Amino acid sequence: MEDPGNPSDANELGGFLRARRAALDPHSIGLPDDGRLRRVPGLRREELAQLAHVSVDYVVRLEQGRTRRVSRPVLDALADALQLAPDERSYLFTLADVSPGARPRPSGRPEVAPRLRSLLEGMHDVPAMVLHRRMDVLAWNRGAVALLTDFGTLPPAERNLIRLTFLDHAFRSLYADWPRAARECVAVLRMEAGRRPDDLALTALVGQLSDNPAYYRTWWPAHPVRGPRQLTKTYHHPVAGTVTLDVQQFSVDTHPDQLLVAYTATDSTSQEALRFLLQWTPTDPPSVPPRRTTTPR
Repeated sequence: MEDPGNPSDANELGGFLRARRAALDPHSIGLPDDGRLRRVPGLRREELAQLAHVSVDYVVRLEQGRTRRVSRPVLDALADALQLAPDERSYLFTLADVSPGARPRPSGRPEVAPRLRSLLEGMHDVPAMVLHRRMDVLAWNRGAVALLTDFGTLPPAERNLIRLTFLDHAFRSLYADWPRAARECVAVLRMEAGRRPDDLALTALVGQLSDNPAYYRTWWPAHPVRGPRQLTKTYHHPVAGTVTLDVQQFSVDTHPDQLLVAYTATDSTSQEALRFLLQWTPTDPPSVPPRRTTTPR
């Protein structure tokens, strides 16, 4: 098994190909049943080679890490054969272009532009924050504090949504469906690990999560990958009760590694709960908030 504490694993490309091959149902893509017993799930190597119009030996060499530089037509053929989603296809191309043995580089904490901070502060009715591509929380407004946590009380190294989702019990308890949220975190982390294997902060974050059994044994080896996109999340909030929000992510043109993230209600009940939370929360919220009472439905 790959070491999840080392996102620059020399055979990341091979591991991804194996994981995506194992995830495909051969019958669903029209391959005939040849009567042979399948010892492992998914496509056989020879079936992938047939679909991608390459040799079986070439697939073997790719999966064993003996071939790293791959032409674009071959990558396109492999992506089509594996039915990769757009994020997965992009990830495949990134892995194929990564030079092995890159020297790790330290990565400082980026600064948020003053105008972007002013925009956050002006979003009085919308919880919002600025995230780095590693999901580091760089800046936040009062609504984000009320909804999630007071990021200002955390050491800068701990202001990371993925880290909080896995390692902070109070933050983890906010999610109505924590396993789903955790899998989404792993997909983002895996995408960034493939794109930037020389990021020391990213390597450290991956290593911090490796003690979680589900993360180590199931989610990380499955090679999920996902870039920024709109999500819908349900929270069980200690003040507002159950609230379902659209999590919308916007790229920052002047800072390509940063995202503006905003949380908006998906229905009238959630909108009422969010309004209550934001109206109740003062500029400096006390440590023990009252609980919102809800009308039985």
